[in-house]
Amino acid sequence: MIFNRKLIQWLQLKNYRLRTKLIMICVLLTIVPITLLGYISYYHYTKSIEEQVGKYVPKILDQANDNIDKQMEELMQMPWLLYNSNEVLSILRKDNTLNFSELNNDVFTVNSYLSRTYFNGSNAPLLGVFVWSKSRLYYSTTLPYFGFEQEPDFQEKGSIILQHETDLHFEYNKPFFLIKKEIWDSVNFQHVGMMLIAVDFSLFNNVLFDIKQQNEAETWVMNPQGEVIYDTNARRIGSIVDLNYYPIKNGSFRSSHDGNRRLISVSQSGQTEWILVHSIPFEYLTNSTKLIRDVTALLVVIFVLITGLISIYAAWNVSRPIDKLSSLMRDVEKGYLQVDLRVDSRDEIGLLARSFNSMVSRIKDLIQQNYHIELRQKQAELYALQSQINPHFMYNTLETISMAVEDDEKETVVDMVTLLGKMLRFSLSNKDRIVTLHTEVEHIRNYLSIQKYRFEHRLNFDIQSDIDLNHYYSPKFILQPIIENCIMHGLETRKGLTIRIHITKVSGIQGGMEEILMSVQDDGIGMDQETLEKIRVLLESDPIAGRDSGFGLSNVHARMVMMFGPDYGLRVESKLKEGTTFYIRIPVIEDMQTVNKYERNEV
Repeated sequence: MIFNRKLIQWLQLKNYRLRTKLIMICVLLTIVPITLLGYISYYHYTKSIEEQVGKYVPKILDQANDNIDKQMEELMQMPWLLYNSNEVLSILRKDNTLNFSELNNDVFTVNSYLSRTYFNGSNAPLLGVFVWSKSRLYYSTTLPYFGFEQEPDFQEKGSIILQHETDLHFEYNKPFFLIKKEIWDSVNFQHVGMMLIAVDFSLFNNVLFDIKQQNEAETWVMNPQGEVIYDTNARRIGSIVDLNYYPIKNGSFRSSHDGNRRLISVSQSGQTEWILVHSIPFEYLTNSTKLIRDVTALLVVIFVLITGLISIYAAWNVSRPIDKLSSLMRDVEKGYLQVDLRVDSRDEIGLLARSFNSMVSRIKDLIQQNYHIELRQKQAELYALQSQINPHFMYNTLETISMAVEDDEKETVVDMVTLLGKMLRFSLSNKDRIVTLHTEVEHIRNYLSIQKYRFEHRLNFDIQSDIDLNHYYSPKFILQPIIENCIMHGLETRKGLTIRIHITKVSGIQGGMEEILMSVQDDGIGMDQETLEKIRVLLESDPIAGRDSGFGLSNVHARMVMMFGPDYGLRVESKLKEGTTFYIRIPVIEDMQTVNKYERNEV
């Protein structure tokens, strides 16, 4: 019912100004339909492009996978060419007792065979062929290499070895992968060596040439474990991809990561099980639609401008004087009083303008008078608060120190004098009205430590914080009056008292900005509901009225309200025989610029 009533009120045009009515009609009848039509057309057009590309790219990837499978099948057959030479196999059967001359002859023979067989007339993108046998290396390469001084241990590796899994490197830092083949002597039925064929990544470059022509696209190949075998960005080769990110292994899907929307197409080879991935931004797919979108948007803007100008011109002559008065009244409502409504007519609008100017002038005079009164009132309250905090505490502390001197408790005297000196330095030397929370809490810790010496085991305290107190600020002397109240009333009828202080950062009232919340809890006698209501009334009363009881609490609350506004200040909760909890809520102050504004009452 309430919602329907508000909707009806909103739809009643008689509640709006004339100019607003004309603009609303313009928007409802022209701008909204044209904008929706353009958006829907553009959305469906880009959607169709996405679907077409999503079907087309996987087919290209499937064809590319077939080509890769064929070339990989040819490369996998190449190690068998070694078995065509009985001379090479007989060299590999030899043990390590050869002399230097025989060894050189064998190396020359095997290297020559590798060069003739694998590089003369072969179109395969090979960088080198290596044969390790009994710690002897035979090889033939197209580029100088380094880092292959010792026979690698590839026993647990598969038939494909990636570049980062070996210490082999070629000149110009050519990217490659290795095809591994164990060499078996079929005559003696024994393992005689291992062949490694280094394949240049141009294998993938040639196959994926057409796909890579899209400058904004990214293409990579990974094994079933998610390890990147090839990538158009060579730095990502060898990295691990989370396969859970891919809901399908063949086809296309949308992805939105870090705000970047992309169309990802995937194709998995049935032979090698390698996964070929193509990723392209949606913006690149819809480049062709930008012209249509821009022209449509331009036409909408031109149409809006024309209709808007016509509506404004029609309303201007009718509503100009009233609109000017309404605008100035809003400025006055915000506190801007330097306004003057000049209307020369003698009709009702002129009479209203003269009355308005007279009212603003009177408001300025009253504000000026009240400002000086309020300023003096605030200063008096602040000085009264600071002058009332210390005397009673000083008397008790000096008396405790005197008793400790009589009992010859030197360490106690030294500690109490030191703590008292820190407190006096904080009270007298620090003239700031706003200090860091760490400084305020340290002052309270010193105060409670002195009281602990006085009451010994009857008093305990605990201070906890969920935030870094050095990074936040609070008004000075807001905790001590509350602690004094807890001790004074809590130890009146009880043998012991525990005070717990907790400081944290919470969400603001009604989900607003974050705030600092300080709670002071004691396990004293508490108070009944009637007494609690009196305390709450006391907090809202005049903090400098002539009284003793509750003076510190009302001053703390008054300072918070004067400095930060009525949403902040002191709140009390208590249950009889269970204790009392005080809550202080202040805004988050993190920088000196804000501190200075509060110091000057500019916030």
